[in-house]
Parts: sequence; C-alpha cells; structure tokens
Amino acid sequence: MLHGEQRDRFDLSFAIPSECANRLADGRADIGIVPAVELNRQQLDILPGTGIASRGPVRSILLISKTPFSQIRTLAADSSSRTSVMLARIILSKKYGVEPELLSHPPDLTAMLDRCDAALIIGDPALVIDPAELPDRVLDLGEEWTQMTGLPMVFAVWAARPVSPVHDPAPFLASLRFGREHLEDIVRQYHPRVGISAELARAYLTRHIVFELGEPEYNGLSLFRKYASELENPAAVRKVSV
Repeated sequence: MLHGEQRDRFDLSFAIPSECANRLADGRADIGIVPAVELNRQQLDILPGTGIASRGPVRSILLISKTPFSQIRTLAADSSSRTSVMLARIILSKKYGVEPELLSHPPDLTAMLDRCDAALIIGDPALVIDPAELPDRVLDLGEEWTQMTGLPMVFAVWAARPVSPVHDPAPFLASLRFGREHLEDIVRQYHPRVGISAELARAYLTRHIVFELGEPEYNGLSLFRKYASELENPAAVRKVSV
C-alpha cells in the first residue's frame, strides 16, 4: 500500500487491530484490518481474499501457565488483540473446562505471572520468547485451535463499514503479492526492529502466518464466530438449545 502500484489509492493511517476496529465503529475509517471477533460486534462487510490466519502453530500467540491448564483461575491478557483474548477463552472453556477471570495487563511475562495463574502474550513480545526455554507450560493458540477443530484460525480480516461504497478487493490482493515479491526486504527491516533472527522472521511470514484466505479459512472463521457468540451471549445460546 505504501510502495507498490496501490500507493496513493488510499488515505492510510496505522494502528493496532483493536484501534482499527474502534475507528470503523466511530466512522474515522471506512476500511480496516480488524480482529475477527469484531465481526460479531459490528455489521462489517468482509473484503474477501486477504487477512491474517494460521493453519497450525502461529508462534506469536502464546498462553503461558504456572498451573495445569485445567486449573487456571486467573489469566493476565494483553488487551491489544481482542481476537486472541477470545480465542484463549474458547480453548480454555471447550478443551480444558475452565473460564478464568481476565485481568488486562501490559505484556510483561514476569509481572503477569506474579499476579495470575497464566498469561496471554501476543505479537512481537511473543516472538522474542523461546517457548522451549520457559519453565512454564505453553500453548500455541493457533496450533490448539487447529488441533481442536481441524480448521485454520483467522485472526483478522480486511473489512469495511456497510455504509461505505462497495470496495474492490483487487488492490488488497495486489498489495499482498507485492509484499511476497519483496519478502526479503521486509525480513531485513523487520527482524532487528523486533529483536528476532532473520530466520524466525522469514519462517513467521512464510510458514506460521497465512495472508490469503480461502474456503477453509472462512469455515474456520465461521466456527470461531459461533463459539465467540456462545461465550458472549450464553443466555441466547441456552434459549436456542431449548
């Protein structure tokens, strides 16, 4: 969007996905890459074909626990990713039978585990952690979701406010292709800024993260939205089941 043939087609601003969702909600933006969980909370139109997903270990979303996962009672979570927080709740509820109390906390693992049984670390702070070196139990939530459902996990999608004009997804697909063609440039710029090796940055962008979404990803997204709705609206779920 900044360097390819799509440059100057959009008035760009940059923010974390949760803030992108806020800007769509209050009309400051027409299009944004928004957390998947926001699709239940806002009536947004998905721009098909591109997003952020995984088909197994995602590496950048780690749940780290001092106790067995079935005994977690309190969870410290970085609230900058609403989808990751919901994904943690879904997995802990459906697979481990617990619904811990959530505490919003900056992404400081030591401080989080001092206050809570477990911590949810996402994004760059998760990438600089080597799970193999931790003394605690670790779940990669992308891997957990796919093992539990057999489907990819979609974390964010490009979406538009329904009152905005119909948007062509082609520039977003073209931008994705441009990024893939310049992957090594992105790796060189990205890995020292985050503090990870070039090898990990390359693996993350080519193996762990999926940017092109197809039918399996949208099936996974539909199931995630169903589970999220059940957790957010338990009364409605009980009513339907009766």
